[in-house]
Amino acid sequence: MTTTKQLFSTVSSQGNLTVELKTVELAEPKDHEVIVKIELAPINPSDMWPMFSLADLSQAKFNPDSDGAKLTAPLFPGMTQAVRTRLDQACPVGNEASGIVVKTGSSDAAKALMGKRVAILSGSTFAEYSCAPAQMCLPHAETTTAEQACSSFVNPLTALCMIETMRKEGHKALVHTAAASNLGQMLNRICIADGIDLINIVRKPEQEQILRDIGAKYVVNSSSESYMSDLYMAIKSTGATLAFDATGGGQLASDILTAMEAVLTEGVTGLNTYGAPEHKQVYLYGGLDVSPTMLKRAYGMSWGIGGWLLMRTLATLEPNRVIELNKRVATEIGTTFASTYSGEFSLEEMLKPENIALYNAKKTGEKYLVNPTK
Repeated sequence: MTTTKQLFSTVSSQGNLTVELKTVELAEPKDHEVIVKIELAPINPSDMWPMFSLADLSQAKFNPDSDGAKLTAPLFPGMTQAVRTRLDQACPVGNEASGIVVKTGSSDAAKALMGKRVAILSGSTFAEYSCAPAQMCLPHAETTTAEQACSSFVNPLTALCMIETMRKEGHKALVHTAAASNLGQMLNRICIADGIDLINIVRKPEQEQILRDIGAKYVVNSSSESYMSDLYMAIKSTGATLAFDATGGGQLASDILTAMEAVLTEGVTGLNTYGAPEHKQVYLYGGLDVSPTMLKRAYGMSWGIGGWLLMRTLATLEPNRVIELNKRVATEIGTTFASTYSGEFSLEEMLKPENIALYNAKKTGEKYLVNPTK
């Protein structure tokens, strides 16, 4: 265990992307660190930007080199300046994974994890081994499988922190888009258990059914002719003034604000220059739709649209609250926070363009795993 195969992504100053499987030296863990033998790592949408940046993957070429597989692709024209901070640097990739702790530093916290199956959040999990601080490891029960444990951070903590944001900002209900995803299903289970009204926006009837089967009360289909009236009625029933939008592009955020304003100003008469005084907020936390965000500003002057990130939200919480959230994830990893997967790839198979087309499509209900031992 002196070396590890690991994926690295490099964008050159000449405007080319290289994602390469390298064999590198495995550093000794520092006092507070552990070495984890990776079992499974989920491929999350949040992994795509570090891996592929602004590359034109339609021109990607795969080279199964004996020293390490490699994918190359040009950046879209004129995009080099947009990623200037990472130029000519080999960046590790992979946000989270599950694995067994096989070596530790000298601290008590690190040594306590020896031999245990943990979930880790490290930014370098697309590898055979990964080094991480002990505090970034979530130990799981012996009965928890590697597949269950591997998605312990990004989706579960995102769902939980959406609720934390709702409470902190004084909202009483929320709206979520692309809501039939693994994350969306987790958010529904949390809200059902905690008695929180949640409005789910989906695009297809089969996605509606997925959510209704797990007990979702409010499901709105954006492809339906009655979409806006259905959204209006759901917001009227719940009083939702907060939304989390996974799509980012198009006018979905604007539609949500429009419906919120219509509910808040229902029955108002006379001059109403600035709209309802209640604040309406939409957070964009994903980029499933890469087109521009379109705002049809017909919702008064008390509204906001902004970005939302898990790690920055976690940083605002008290350490004890973060520990409580992590414990809930570990306890409910097979129920509330259960995930499903469509298949798995080896580290080398991850770089084949036909496989990238599958996991980079980011389709609802389709999520893939990386298995470094495959």
